[in-house]
Amino acid sequence: MLAHAKINLGLYVVARRPDGFHDIETVFCRIGIADGVSFAPSGEIRVTSSSPEAPSDDSNICHKAARIIRKHLNVAEGVHIHIEKHVPVGAGLGGGSADAAAVVQELPAFWNRTLVAGDRFRIALELGSDVPYFLNEGAAVGRGRGEQLEHFPLDIPFTILLCNPNIHIPTAWAYSRITPGVTGKPGDLRKTVLDGMHNPALLQQLRNDFEAVVFETYPAVRRLKEAMLDRGAVFSLMSGSGSTVFGFFEGPDVADALRSEFVDRGYRAFVTPAHFRSEGRMR
Repeated sequence: MLAHAKINLGLYVVARRPDGFHDIETVFCRIGIADGVSFAPSGEIRVTSSSPEAPSDDSNICHKAARIIRKHLNVAEGVHIHIEKHVPVGAGLGGGSADAAAVVQELPAFWNRTLVAGDRFRIALELGSDVPYFLNEGAAVGRGRGEQLEHFPLDIPFTILLCNPNIHIPTAWAYSRITPGVTGKPGDLRKTVLDGMHNPALLQQLRNDFEAVVFETYPAVRRLKEAMLDRGAVFSLMSGSGSTVFGFFEGPDVADALRSEFVDRGYRAFVTPAHFRSEGRMR
């Protein structure tokens, strides 16, 4: 199964909650880069990964997902989960969350069991605030912790360039430096995003509250955004709590050229074509 990563089209930290989490408002949108998640029989729960960046023990979020599902379904057997890792770890792209959602979606059937939609959502939220988003296709406005989802179709007519400068930014670190509610957001985030697909000047209203704190500590991330805008991106923003930056380009040529330049610098860079639609299963 393919577990596609996401970007955030605007990310606003609205308030700190009594439970220690934060209320946010954002638009989640899938992109072309994806991990592959596969299952094989095993006497125990095992997780392996093609990347040393991702843990291959019980600290992996997919291992936790399998343990919760096995207990919930009262299953005796184990499973070997292998992750063919392509999404950078700790990059603001939700790679681990997407992998965990793939386990929630597909592992019950591997064990010849069924998990109803309500239980899938509850387990996903237990795993992480943005895991529920990955249970369904399409874009979504996310509120609350990110689990209050309003899904909607979104056709992005721009080539999307992503670049990660090999900087790992822990989400907890980023939240600890945020003052909630400082940045004003568009009144209707969904409408701003949809209208911005036809009039990209409207996308300039979108902000990511984490940019200020990340750019101050990691100026290389700020320089990525500046480079994309200087080369003609109609819109650019950091995704999640960083450190990946994405840019919207009106054609593939400049995006492809800039991607090659970023790779030559030793960065990880990816291009998602215009009008991209994700497919959950490997072909």
